[in-house]
Amino acid sequence: MTPMSRRAFVTTLLAAGVGATFPARGTAPPLRFGITPVMLDDRIGFLNAWAAWLSAQLGRPVRFVQRARYREILDLLLRDQLDLAWICGYPYVQHQDRLTLIAVPTFQGQPLYRAYVIAGADTGIETLESLQDRLFAWSDPDSNSGYLYPRFYLSGAGRDPDRFFRRTFFTWGHPRSVMAVAEGLADGAAVDGYVWETLARRDPAMTDKTRVILRSPLFGFPPLVAAPNLPDAERVRLRAVLVGQTRDPVGRALLAELNLDGFSVAEPALFDDIAAMARQLNPRDHS
Repeated sequence: MTPMSRRAFVTTLLAAGVGATFPARGTAPPLRFGITPVMLDDRIGFLNAWAAWLSAQLGRPVRFVQRARYREILDLLLRDQLDLAWICGYPYVQHQDRLTLIAVPTFQGQPLYRAYVIAGADTGIETLESLQDRLFAWSDPDSNSGYLYPRFYLSGAGRDPDRFFRRTFFTWGHPRSVMAVAEGLADGAAVDGYVWETLARRDPAMTDKTRVILRSPLFGFPPLVAAPNLPDAERVRLRAVLVGQTRDPVGRALLAELNLDGFSVAEPALFDDIAAMARQLNPRDHS
């Protein structure tokens, strides 16, 4: 199912009375939910609607905290200045001794996604190897799809990722990486496949200017994780609400806007492949 139109989305929320049972002020401290600009950096209305729905389910206010970089969200989470965060599998495997896996989104029927490498649709570039000595955009140094996997691929092919491209830069957001290639600001980019596929539904005029030239194996989808000191009872409640979101009509409308099937319970082993790549590329960080 394609993401619903803005009008249909708003109509669904109003018909269901989202926020009608929003917790009264002072009943509980807000739950601080950290996110990065993967898909939601310019969608304040959606975030307000999701916060209202989560608040009603949890019986306490929910406040989204947005930062431009994965590292900023991770640092807040590890310092218990956030309660919950939606992060990438790469920082999760680096800190899973301190973070608790709450839920993993399901996309196209699985809690999995792929990394994509893209190039301009009209450039004639058809392989990652053809991007040698070109201008390349990374999404974030703490991103699996936007940094770790492409570097692992190049290393496995006997290439030095730091010398392969003529020049590289960070866009600090997968949609921005897609836009950089679409507008000719980069010859290629490493992006989250879920993000590219979702943009292809919402803004095909942009993704039509790009071509996917490499698809990775399947990896565990970027997870939702709890801060080190979040009480067990709150972790259990959060997991139940997220996994049960598909059973609520407003919850399903919110998921449709995210282009997700739902949230699922998963084990840390789902991210073993990412952990193995990180160990191979950065052995000093895992000694």
